[in-house]
Amino acid sequence: MSNVLVCPVAFNENVKLKNVIERFLKSSVYSQVDYLIVDDASDDGTTEVINNFASQGVKTIKHQRRQGVGAAIRTAIQHARSQGYEVLVIMAGNNKDSPDEIPRLTDPVIKEGYDFVQGSRYKEHEGIGGDMPLYRKVATKMHPWLMSLITRQKITDSTNGFRAFRLSIFDHPEINIDQSWLDHYEIEPYLLYKAITLGFKFKEAPVTKIYPPKKAGYTKMRPLTGWWSILRPVVYLGLGIKK
Repeated sequence: MSNVLVCPVAFNENVKLKNVIERFLKSSVYSQVDYLIVDDASDDGTTEVINNFASQGVKTIKHQRRQGVGAAIRTAIQHARSQGYEVLVIMAGNNKDSPDEIPRLTDPVIKEGYDFVQGSRYKEHEGIGGDMPLYRKVATKMHPWLMSLITRQKITDSTNGFRAFRLSIFDHPEINIDQSWLDHYEIEPYLLYKAITLGFKFKEAPVTKIYPPKKAGYTKMRPLTGWWSILRPVVYLGLGIKK
């Protein structure tokens, strides 16, 4: 067993997820890490797509009811810790992230002693491909500005879900992922905020984010509720409303 677990999370991504898996199986990291997909109760054939790759080492955990992306990430964390992994990589299940870039996140953790490596599409270059909508360009610049202001740490991309972290950070008593308000997009900025403010060794690493054609669907995040979901941890934690 590898000491690194790579985990895409997915809900109803049967077409895109097939591409995600095939790209991973062709990548340079295929034989170096373990691979688990958390399926958040998909009902569109996603589960069957994943099962078709079981013989190639692709494992899965499926929620019996839809719980949210945060709950899926929590499941990945809990599974990785219970199985003795040292490092967990979270990536998109909608084919926006490149598996060939996984070492950009894991090498600083394994070789340089970092605890949390955040992927950034704006670090050193603008790593955006495809048709990124304007409102997302604006939002993905505003969120890191606010996160930087509150944490006093320069951050270029706080909403990118492509990241790697050492699982030992969850031994810290001030990190509590078992809170129901973290079931959706909140858990991602929550973890980033905690890693920075609790003094874990942190850095950003340049990665690319590839957006599909508009007709294929950018994301399942709703413009208002979704962005409040990803914004409120910064507000709540910064003001001390939540822990």
